[in-house]
Amino acid sequence: MYVSAMGLAGSSRGLPVRVAMVGHGFMGAVHSLAWRAAPAAFGLPVGVELAVLVGTEAVRTGGAARRFGWSAVETEWRRAVEREDVDVVDICTPGDTHAEIALGALAAGKHVLCEKPLANSVAEAEAMVEGAVKANRRGVRSMVGFNYRRVPAVALAREMVAAGRLGRVRHVRACYLQDWLVDPGFPLTWRLRRDRAGSGALGDLGAHVVDLVGFVTGEELVGVCALSETFVAERPLVDAGDTGRGLSGRGGAGVGRVDVDDAVVALGRLSGGGLVTLEATRMAPGRKNALRFEVNGSGGSVAFDFEAMNELWVAETGKERLGAGGFSRVLVTEPHHPYLGGWWPPGHGLGYDHTFVNQARDFVEAVRVGEDPSPSFADGLAVQRVLDAVERSAAGGATWISCATTVPTSRSARSD
Repeated sequence: MYVSAMGLAGSSRGLPVRVAMVGHGFMGAVHSLAWRAAPAAFGLPVGVELAVLVGTEAVRTGGAARRFGWSAVETEWRRAVEREDVDVVDICTPGDTHAEIALGALAAGKHVLCEKPLANSVAEAEAMVEGAVKANRRGVRSMVGFNYRRVPAVALAREMVAAGRLGRVRHVRACYLQDWLVDPGFPLTWRLRRDRAGSGALGDLGAHVVDLVGFVTGEELVGVCALSETFVAERPLVDAGDTGRGLSGRGGAGVGRVDVDDAVVALGRLSGGGLVTLEATRMAPGRKNALRFEVNGSGGSVAFDFEAMNELWVAETGKERLGAGGFSRVLVTEPHHPYLGGWWPPGHGLGYDHTFVNQARDFVEAVRVGEDPSPSFADGLAVQRVLDAVERSAAGGATWISCATTVPTSRSARSD
């Protein structure tokens, strides 16, 4: 079934953007809030209608719909995709379903926003890119949801690198550290099963790390060598009520095998010749959501930590001659900083949820004016190729693996 992608084209005349969201766990909750907030926060010329929420269980999905303000409920994603009152399909499900839902939605003429990582394998991601390219010829747009690109301090770091203020990029250190799996009694949720998640910390956290390295530097990872480890091989089973990290799951009888990684470390090289170190772990006690990077160039450095997300630390070599060496703290809350024109007065910081509001705004605005939103499915495939190379390298004992890229990638994102 093909439905012409007229919804968002019609939105240029003031009609609302009608969204169907598949999945209502952790990501579904934050996406719901973002869709509702984006038009008001940025004064968009169109509204957003939360048209349909899709979940496998009618009772739980109905409760989530009432909580977040969705107008209707479906228990089968295909029915939502075929509805004429839907313009956008937002995919917030585990990775094993991304390809099927995205391809079905694109074929039906719906614009698609798909959570990261794009898929569970390179083959699936390639199929999704092919589907996106075909749909794009009919005016149907698609985007993968790397929300951390929309942190104002991250976008500012990218602007500084692109403007040449750091000179040539020589060395990048990037890591994503969490601690929610330290307890061996934590249950075996879907994120710890290869058939659902594809990989462990690598895909869950490493995908963000890889994407930000490319986004901030404007370069690609051309090769990696890596090691990975699963520190807790078995965990208690959970019931069918698990919604992500097992926060609603109850320990069941027996244990199950963990067949994904708990932690990954990798060395890499950028297309411009610079060196990269990468880390992703859910086994770092005390680290709750420490997404960090530092970019060192011939003319300076920038450093960022999401646990202090409104700050960017900057060092520029020219200042050393003035007796002002070392890093300086930049509070990224000024109205001229990326995205901040739509938010609060200086010094009133943003939070995690605002990154998704910024993302929703970028997506709606791009498709409304007929532009391709970023990051594209092609960008998601580029990340998937790196994740695949890291996994193959680790399996081979830290062998060097090329991150072959056969599709063009874009590194842009709106930040005004």
